[in-house]
Amino acid sequence: MTFEGISEIAEATPSKIVLYVVDGLGGLPDPKTGRSELETARTPNLDALAAESALGLTDPVAPGVTPGSGPGHLGLFGYDPERFLIKRGVMEAMGIGLDLAPGEIAARGNFCTIDARGNVTDRRAGRIPTADSAPLCEALDSIIVEGASVAVHPVRDHRFVVLFRGDGLGDDVTESDPQKEGAPPLELRALAPGSEKMAAVAREFAEKAREALSGRDRANMVLLRGFSRLPDIPSMAQRFRLNPAAIATYPMYRGLARIVGMRLIETGTSIADEVETLAEHFHEHDFFFIHFKPADSAGEDSNFDAKVQALEMADTAIPRLRELGPDVIVVAGDHSTPSVLGAHSWHPVPYLLHSKYSGRDGVAEFSERACARGSLGRFPAVQSLPLAMANALKLAKFGA
Repeated sequence: MTFEGISEIAEATPSKIVLYVVDGLGGLPDPKTGRSELETARTPNLDALAAESALGLTDPVAPGVTPGSGPGHLGLFGYDPERFLIKRGVMEAMGIGLDLAPGEIAARGNFCTIDARGNVTDRRAGRIPTADSAPLCEALDSIIVEGASVAVHPVRDHRFVVLFRGDGLGDDVTESDPQKEGAPPLELRALAPGSEKMAAVAREFAEKAREALSGRDRANMVLLRGFSRLPDIPSMAQRFRLNPAAIATYPMYRGLARIVGMRLIETGTSIADEVETLAEHFHEHDFFFIHFKPADSAGEDSNFDAKVQALEMADTAIPRLRELGPDVIVVAGDHSTPSVLGAHSWHPVPYLLHSKYSGRDGVAEFSERACARGSLGRFPAVQSLPLAMANALKLAKFGA
């Protein structure tokens, strides 16, 4: 549950909070070793920080519910993901600097590969680089459909955004991604009255995209999901009296941060670049969100060793981060992505809270089982930001 009165007790102070999100952080044991990716990885810096911190496990949405990246991050930003549902399309669009006009619907697209029978053989088309996907987006941008105008924008690698503009377009539309290989793209259907036209427009676009991409060995079809319009959501400044900034390289996470009112700071592609960007701008804001993506990508690829390596890379950011001396450090994940599943999962996510007032659990390891022994227990991720704000002395007493 969320505390709805938080805006009344929130206080603007100079104290600083850094939220370090390791995407897809949690995992499961390798059947051969009995150890998870975090337990296998060499993370001396995270382990040392854990020994001086309070630990726990978070449920991004609710026990048993597998979250998407949007709800997973939204909870960590202090917004109930069930109440403030933000779909993927608008996040991708905002993340590349697009502004949605009234009546405009954004959808997230993936280039994928299908076989001669129309079954998906690779949902991400081998993660083709942006240099290869941008010309394909240009070809799709010329597609004409009945009832709406279409604009296609490359995002990164195999991802793109489609903006549909026209009268009577609703955003309650299913996705075409079957979420597995060996099955055909799903039919795009309206989920509510008022979205039938959008579903028909999307079906026509997908069919014409297939025609435009035919003859290619890979990236010969598209998958669409996350049909959405710009949501009405209070900013973090309004809700929490924070002056927040985001340091992230992937457009979707930049888009979500922008939607909740964070300033987007340009940065390089590595975690070392991101931490140095934090150092350069440390005096300008009192809340920083730093995002690390590779652990999630490796987990989704079912590559246990690559995820271990990614977590070891994430660990290298900790010394510089601590050197800057923020009042509160939170290390968290938006969801678990176990390599043994090759997908997001419902498993609780390791969580670390470090401050002058957090207490020390004395558990000198940062992993799933170690965090299960922590004093914070298992709690909804939406409670993370109030905890961080309390430890930064940014919350006044509630009531007399």
